[in-house]
Amino acid sequence: MSTIKRWTLAVLVDNEAGVLSQVSRLFSRKGYNIESLAVGTTDSPDTSRITVEILTDVEHITLLSNQLRKLFPVHSVKMLDEENSIRRELIMIKLLVSDGERRSEIIQIANIFRAQIIDVSLGSITLAMIGDDQKNQGLENILKEFGIAELVRTGAVSIERGIQTIYDKTKERGEFDYGKNVL
Repeated sequence: MSTIKRWTLAVLVDNEAGVLSQVSRLFSRKGYNIESLAVGTTDSPDTSRITVEILTDVEHITLLSNQLRKLFPVHSVKMLDEENSIRRELIMIKLLVSDGERRSEIIQIANIFRAQIIDVSLGSITLAMIGDDQKNQGLENILKEFGIAELVRTGAVSIERGIQTIYDKTKERGEFDYGKNVL
């Protein structure tokens, strides 16, 4: 029996309308819940990078990766392992505080975690922090005591350590390119 674990896939795709929908539909058709999803353009405005995290075993992640590679707008798919990649997520937390002493406590906690104070008003304070799961969860757990009014997480992005890149193994596209510009 294979072990279920969190897998991170980095997927380079054409930066076009509907591509994210195609990729996410592949996961839902196969019955997988996407645990984390982050999308953004790369150094080329024509290409986006999708970081997807799902819970599955090695056999199914291999099948999903191979099926992703077959999609026309997909240039490259790479499985990123924990030991050789850096994973980060942005978390923003809004707390309602009107008491100066509680505000000072929150600022001290923010400094300990190296979180940034990104908004302050008479009745609230908003923090932002980029970190791994444990650090973000630690900040969240401590701030629950103060009453979190709103919390948002971006989803994880991940990149390989060292000189390896997602461009190292790219899909041969020659036979598929002919239909790209056809209606």
